[in-house]
Amino acid sequence: MPRTLISSGSPFEAQVGYSRAVVQGDWCFVAGTTGTNPDTKLMPQSVVEQSRNALKVIGAALEQAGFSFADVVRVTYYITDPAYWDDLGQATAAVFGDIRPAASCIVTGLIKPEMKIEIEVTAFKG
Repeated sequence: MPRTLISSGSPFEAQVGYSRAVVQGDWCFVAGTTGTNPDTKLMPQSVVEQSRNALKVIGAALEQAGFSFADVVRVTYYITDPAYWDDLGQATAAVFGDIRPAASCIVTGLIKPEMKIEIEVTAFKG
């Protein structure tokens, strides 16, 4: 099975040594994605806006890989404050409300203090 590496152009990909997404057979694994605006490269303050930005980057990676959000079977949310859970649905329900992938949410620290959320997904097209 060929392996395809997808890049979003983030400087972290080369610096740390990872791909935004990896396609292996019928599977697409999208790396944890934080909320930097992909156009302005700025980090908004709102966890909702950060979530929307992360989902925009994830959606582009899925599309580049030949997948869509409808193929997502697993999503993991990493948030820095449990209070963000209550607001998260403002961004995620529009994307995953009908798809309803298996999901987990972990409260943890992230690599930069302005980061409030990181989202990773796994998609399958079998």
